[in-house]
Amino acid sequence: MTAADETTGAHMDRHIPFETLHNFRDLGGYPAADGLRVRPGRLFRADSLGKLRPDTADWDRFLALGIGTVIDLRHPWEARDRGRIPEHDSFAYRNLSIEHRPYDQPSLTPDVEPGPYLSARFMEVAEDGTKELAAALELVAGAKEGLVFHCASGKDRTGQFAALVLGLLGVPDEVIVEDFTLTELATPALLADWRARNGGRSPVWPSFGRAPEAVMRLFLAALRERHGSLDAYVSQALGMDVEALKSALRARLLEPVPTGRPEPVLRRATPGDAALLVRLRDTAALWQLARGIRQWQPGEKTEAHFVDRMREGEVWLSYSGGAVTGAYELWWDDPAAWGPRPPEAGYVHRLMTTPHTAPPGTGRALLAHAEARIGAAGRPYARLDCLSANSRLRAYYEAAGYTVVGEQRAKEGGTGSPYAVTLMEKRLA
Repeated sequence: MTAADETTGAHMDRHIPFETLHNFRDLGGYPAADGLRVRPGRLFRADSLGKLRPDTADWDRFLALGIGTVIDLRHPWEARDRGRIPEHDSFAYRNLSIEHRPYDQPSLTPDVEPGPYLSARFMEVAEDGTKELAAALELVAGAKEGLVFHCASGKDRTGQFAALVLGLLGVPDEVIVEDFTLTELATPALLADWRARNGGRSPVWPSFGRAPEAVMRLFLAALRERHGSLDAYVSQALGMDVEALKSALRARLLEPVPTGRPEPVLRRATPGDAALLVRLRDTAALWQLARGIRQWQPGEKTEAHFVDRMREGEVWLSYSGGAVTGAYELWWDDPAAWGPRPPEAGYVHRLMTTPHTAPPGTGRALLAHAEARIGAAGRPYARLDCLSANSRLRAYYEAAGYTVVGEQRAKEGGTGSPYAVTLMEKRLA
């Protein structure tokens, strides 16, 4: 559950839907310096825009974003052999190849750990691509319209450059790590594209196309260990006036957090919402992993899980301004955590809000709705459990009126590995 860190934003899903692009994302809505947030609709990251073609729905969708600058971070030979974005009068195109030592990820052997390996490659880019990185940062700071930067899959070179920009904007490390891991939502489509280009075979490296949090976490630590800080890296290695750069970036890309968002509207989920619920849960799992919370893993819950919960209990979705902002499951018994009990309670599970885009209070509104449903069923108790190691979440529920009534030290998780949970209960008026 991510309600403890709710902020406001515009969309449930950062991935903007295209037919041919799988990892095109708006970086807006992230919390930044001085209590501000990154302005939506101004800074985008993407996989290869060479897949776009004029006179298609994808091309019209791209042009409608109002992008005035495209930065292609790939090698010139990639742009030549695999295609670059078609020319158009509405935007300028720059090819700035930040990677000087290419490597073949699909052919890596299975024993290669992605965290140490890719973070070391990122450090090579940080040392080799200083001229190109500085030029790209100047373009971002000076752009008066929307700007998008991309590489091939929108993961490594794009992720590294996104980390530099977000760091200079004052976005916290855990959010930068989270942003990197969101490629995981696009991994199946990126792998399908790779297989289609390579005769149906699969990459040798099982981590190809993956974006585990360890990669970005280790890179940020290594960059600071070598240079002292991100500011020092930009100043000394890139040779830029870091204060002037930060001032320009923040003036262009930050804005106050909006107030007065519409109250959430809830509706009961149907089987047609199952894919949306899977994506919402996977997004919340990535949020947790970026903060060292290892209760949920992406991919653990399938559409069948949510359809089953709809049949055996209830699943609810919340909306604000037309965008999905959260969901929860309501069970009418929970023997795995609570043992056999009389029909005296409703059990709240998978209470989740959309990271950085749900209005403040969405989690509490979902909880209140669940309690009202339980009370309407004539049951006097609302019950839930949370990971025993997550003291922050426990405090969140305690503030909502829940008290600790026990511990379950061997609840079965989605991976089949038992984990300890704290059992919490609220007596309903």
